[in-house]
Amino acid sequence: MSPSLTAFFYLVSAVLFILALRGLSNPETARRGNALGMAGMLIAVLVTFAHPGMRRDWLILLGIAIGGSIGAFIARRIQMTALPQLVAAFHSLVGLAAVFVAAAALNAPEAFGIGIYGDIRAESLVEMSIGLAIGAITFSGSVIAFAKLQALMSGAPITYPYQHPINAVIGALTVILIIAFVATGGSQPLFWLTAILSFALGFLLIIPIGGADMPVIVSMLNSYSGWAACGIGFTIQNLGLIITGALVGASGAILSYIMCRGMNRSIVNVLLGGFGTEGGAAAAAGAAGERTVKTGNADDAAFILKNASKVIIVPGYGMAVAQAQHAVRELADTLKKQGVEVKYAIHPVAGRMPGHMNVLLAEANVPYDEVFALEEINNEFSTADVAYVIGANDVTNPAAKTDRSSPIYGMPILEVDKAGTVLFVKRSLATGYAGVDNELFYRPNTMMLFGDAKKMTEQIVQALGH
Repeated sequence: MSPSLTAFFYLVSAVLFILALRGLSNPETARRGNALGMAGMLIAVLVTFAHPGMRRDWLILLGIAIGGSIGAFIARRIQMTALPQLVAAFHSLVGLAAVFVAAAALNAPEAFGIGIYGDIRAESLVEMSIGLAIGAITFSGSVIAFAKLQALMSGAPITYPYQHPINAVIGALTVILIIAFVATGGSQPLFWLTAILSFALGFLLIIPIGGADMPVIVSMLNSYSGWAACGIGFTIQNLGLIITGALVGASGAILSYIMCRGMNRSIVNVLLGGFGTEGGAAAAAGAAGERTVKTGNADDAAFILKNASKVIIVPGYGMAVAQAQHAVRELADTLKKQGVEVKYAIHPVAGRMPGHMNVLLAEANVPYDEVFALEEINNEFSTADVAYVIGANDVTNPAAKTDRSSPIYGMPILEVDKAGTVLFVKRSLATGYAGVDNELFYRPNTMMLFGDAKKMTEQIVQALGH
């Protein structure tokens, strides 16, 4: 295939990727967007195979077959609650792939048309080293994010003395090594020293970040993986990889910004870590022991819901853990049959990754026109008779507006406390991922429904039918 024809088909795949991103921005067009993205990737892969410089096609096909089989197996078996850590794990693989490609380009530059061993073009060395550094940071950072989300390590921030100065020194050393690597024409020791420092930096950057910031971190690591791919795309002169990496990097960065704005925090503040400390959780637990809550059961909740005219359902991570989305849909349908107006309120950082609650509700075939974002629904809580909250802890905590000492102060919340009655489904009074006690539990208009979200919701549906 001629270079001009290759560039044309890469451009076609890039257009399909852009259309895919546009489609994925809306639940109604998400399936079509996903299909367009798959078509774009298929075209990009086929064009790469048609490149005249391709060798040992059978090895590549074998790799695709093995990787594709593993990916399909995981995708079919993965629980919706585990999607955030799955995404983090996939990001780590993208980062590691960038490291491997950089190493291959350094050791076999002739295969990529960037020079000969020991005499690689300076611009290629710059691109290679940047892709290496970002890829290594993405890999180790994503591994830590996966471990936190999978509860293999504490979700609370892990801090240590002189944390930020140490990170700054490692970052500066990495930049110096990259400059030295380019100046020496591609020194192998400097290449691997850069990789080691970058791996360490990714580890140290993510480990002090609290679990409550994981949605932002997952999005940010997604951006990192895109920029790593883009940098390597320049190194190997692959237009498709450059465009795809730039799209992923830019979209991930924009999403991170939107989510930080949703928490009323800067990305710098998130990266500095320390949000949701165990000390805060302990203090909250102590404060909780001095207060009482009003509790109820499924029959109590059914009576309140049956006499309501407007109900707003607020899903959170508790719904994901209990896999209660179908039971919630059944509850909404039951209420609508009885003449109750039902809406859903979604906080931008509810769950453990961007769009987590939207995915769960879409799986349960909840009508898209009933689902509203924070800024669209917040002024309606004051007119709602009932707010039915399912494990949405930190994103409904009034302390974000009233307690200046709270680590979540300033974060926009779903103002469920303004509803006539708040029915809060939760297993216990344990704090959320931010480690902050929820003031909402102790409000006079809140009724706590302790238990598994799915079982409790199913019991309420049964009580409504009697």
